[in-house]
Amino acid sequence: MIIITDDRCTEYSAPGHPERPERIRRTRDHLRAQTVLPLTWEAPLPVTDEAILRAHSPKMLARLAAPGDFDGDTPNHPGIAEHARRSVGGALAALAAARRGEKAFSLLRPPGHHATTDTPMGFCYLNSIAIAVEEARATGVPRVAVFDFDVHHGNGTEDILVNRPGVAFFSIHQAPCYPGTGLGPVGRNCWNFPVPPRLPRPDYRRVLQTALDQLAAFQPDLIGVSAGFDAYARDPLAQETLEAEDFHWLGQALHQLGIPAFSLLEGGYSNDLPKLVLAYLQGWNGN
Repeated sequence: MIIITDDRCTEYSAPGHPERPERIRRTRDHLRAQTVLPLTWEAPLPVTDEAILRAHSPKMLARLAAPGDFDGDTPNHPGIAEHARRSVGGALAALAAARRGEKAFSLLRPPGHHATTDTPMGFCYLNSIAIAVEEARATGVPRVAVFDFDVHHGNGTEDILVNRPGVAFFSIHQAPCYPGTGLGPVGRNCWNFPVPPRLPRPDYRRVLQTALDQLAAFQPDLIGVSAGFDAYARDPLAQETLEAEDFHWLGQALHQLGIPAFSLLEGGYSNDLPKLVLAYLQGWNGN
């Protein structure tokens, strides 16, 4: 299994903001220290404007270069456009690995799944998963599915991919919760599975399994996973119930599909993020 990261992704932060770089450093160190999984480490790929513009508008690129915060949750940190491009580069490297038949996890910040066609929002500046999906489709992959298990709805991914041919989007997320979207199906290809706060773990697993069954019925050639770990019982930004063993189970369920896949880190704001990521990766590896 490949881990794609770059230490520079920990160089931005704001006092009191949930995006704390030490979570990524601790996850990186935890993965390097563990001896259960054989891991190799790679850097993000370079990213062209052409790749970004398959998913985003020229207005979006211009806005990233302009001064001023994007919203109350999404500060314009120094160098954030370069950080966002590296996160996209991690997605493209993970995509390339999946197409070689390898599993790859992109351990980078910032996340991406709230960034819409035109607008950075929700800690997200460029939508890495959507850009990777559009890259896959443009370079010959017939059918691509996105499986988003972040506790927040992937509204940006939905906005970009809705009704795109050869693409299906499946999001399992808490409702009510930020950003307040994802309450039902959208268009011909976006399927949402809202769950109430504090849903018991067995019921949450059943919803995840239902979404995976629908994904399998789509018969994708490739799966891109928006891997958010904020449905964890002790995450500070939501009110769900999952434990590390549930993320392990979810990784196993994806492994058992037998479909090439790549995963990108989205949310997950607890201090336990390192063990949650490792549990998911162990399950995904078939351990």
